Amino acid sequence: MEQPAWPEISALVAEAPCPVEVLPADPRRAADCLAALEISTRSWLGAVVANSGGLVVDHGWLRVLGGGHDGLPGVAVEAGRLVVAYDVMGGQFAWLPAEPGARPTIHYFGPDDLTWQDLELGYGDWLEAMLTGALHGFSAGLRWPGWEAEVAGVALDQGISAWPPPWTREGKDLAAVSRKPIPLAELVSVHHDMARQLGFL
Repeated sequence: MEQPAWPEISALVAEAPCPVEVLPADPRRAADCLAALEISTRSWLGAVVANSGGLVVDHGWLRVLGGGHDGLPGVAVEAGRLVVAYDVMGGQFAWLPAEPGARPTIHYFGPDDLTWQDLELGYGDWLEAMLTGALHGFSAGLRWPGWEAEVAGVALDQGISAWPPPWTREGKDLAAVSRKPIPLAELVSVHHDMARQLGFL
């Protein structure tokens, strides 16, 4: 019989090259989330949902969604996409098919280009990559000197709003822009609204 995936994930968390906090699971919320998604704990996604409120990776830069925790939602379907993580700049990770009938892969909506990019990885491969050091290179273009302390001080339900925003030419250097924490849901909404205005969505 196939075994639950959590021990394998826990081992990666313990050996991760950057700080990873496992938020405590709420059994009732986890059970509701598993039932809504119709997944089991044998899958990596199901294991994260059942055993954690979420994973806070690299000083809080990446928030991998689990069953839900104070300030952090659980894994849920938004606008037809299964959203599995956010980054502190308002980027979104969603698990969805690239085309109808295709095997789902992780897609990333970037605040620096306002488009969805297919990372061509399944959920397990993506999470393993994020926990073994790939996040540093993946997010390098959105970081600035001293980001660790600034990001660590941002609440789980907040993200960092930059002005000029990172999708503008003037906002590409994150060290030179104005930055402030705002509600994460608001930040994500602003990015998506602008993407629609520009015809990217």
